[in-house]
Amino acid sequence: MSANLPTATGSFGEKPTLTFPDGGAPADLQVKVLSQGTGSLVEAGDDLEVNYLGQSWGGHVFDNSYDRGSSITFPIGVGAVIGGWDEGLVGQAIGSRVLLSIPSHLGYGDRGVPQAGIKGGDTLVFVVDIIDSRGA
Repeated sequence: MSANLPTATGSFGEKPTLTFPDGGAPADLQVKVLSQGTGSLVEAGDDLEVNYLGQSWGGHVFDNSYDRGSSITFPIGVGAVIGGWDEGLVGQAIGSRVLLSIPSHLGYGDRGVPQAGIKGGDTLVFVVDIIDSRGA
C-alpha cells in the first residue's frame, strides 16, 4: 500500500502546484516518479542540475527555482544536500519529474530553517525536475 501523497500539477519544466491529501504526512521517505525521463541514471557523486519546488507538508512554499528562472546544480549522494534528496534522487533518470516526501530526520530535523519558515519536525515535499547529471 502506498502512502497518501500530494498531487502535483504541470509537466516537466513547469512550476507545479501541490494539493495535499487529508491526513498526516508519511513517517518515511516517499519517492514517486511523476514522469519518467529517458536519460541516463543519476549516480552518487554526480553534479546534478535541477529545478525544484519545496513546500512544507500542508503548509507554504518555502523555495522554488521556477520563479527565479534558473536551475541549481549541486553534488548528489555525498551529503552536500539534505538526506532525502541524496536518497531519493540517486538512481533516477535524467528528464524525470520526481515528487519527494521527506520526513524531518532526512530534512532539517528538529531545528528546521526558521528564516525559510520551516519548523522543526516539518515534513518537506519537493517536486524536482532532473535536468542533467554530470559525472565528477
